Amino acid sequence: MLKIDKVTKQFGGVIAIKDVSFRVKPTEIFALVGPNGAGKTTLFNIITGAFKPTSGHIYFKDEEITGLNPVKIVQRGIARTFQNIRLFGSLSVLENVLIGFEQSLEYTYFEALLRFPRFFKQERIHKELAMEILKFLGIDKYAALNAKALSYGNQRKVEIARALATEPDLLLLDEPAAGMNPKETDELADTIFKIREEKEKTILFIEHDMKFVQKIADRVMVLDYGKTIFEGKPADMMKDEKVIKAYLGDIDVESK
Repeated sequence: MLKIDKVTKQFGGVIAIKDVSFRVKPTEIFALVGPNGAGKTTLFNIITGAFKPTSGHIYFKDEEITGLNPVKIVQRGIARTFQNIRLFGSLSVLENVLIGFEQSLEYTYFEALLRFPRFFKQERIHKELAMEILKFLGIDKYAALNAKALSYGNQRKVEIARALATEPDLLLLDEPAAGMNPKETDELADTIFKIREEKEKTILFIEHDMKFVQKIADRVMVLDYGKTIFEGKPADMMKDEKVIKAYLGDIDVESK
């Protein structure tokens, strides 16, 4: 599904990531782990076209996507969420999700301005699809509410719903469990499993919550100072000496 081949990103004299390589298989849940500043979000930004790598290649479904802009990346079938939830506070839950359909609009600006039949037809179809996504995530009852009025956990679901509206094959989640209480975290885990099983999506995510990672990840890659120090099963990660020294020794795993 996704292949990262010896990717390096340098900002001036600072090397954010160096020679990082890994593969994510179809319908796999793959975690990126490591201390702050390890290069995880930089790697997400490269995959989604926000940054261009200094060197290396990125392949998605056997097609090279290195250097494509974010719009083209979304059109290829990759969507993401952000560590800090980015919802439009002045819009309803439904309106936030509808934004996800913008890359697939078939009517022109003038057709929308003049309210041509094709505009109304597609708007109706997209509203129906958006409501289906909200229902799938269990938040359709909040469709008419202001997005910022929802609980933190439900706001995260709205952001995931908007990403799903782009019809991705690969969903990137940047610290999805950050700021959540235990109940919300458990619900999020169930949601991710549901997306994988029922929507057949592949999921790549960044996370610091080790209990959450162990619960949902099929495989894990650990970055430290921009380099890969481990790749494998979550259970093996917890016993790896390099990971313990670089990362796990500085966090309270039991409280996470």
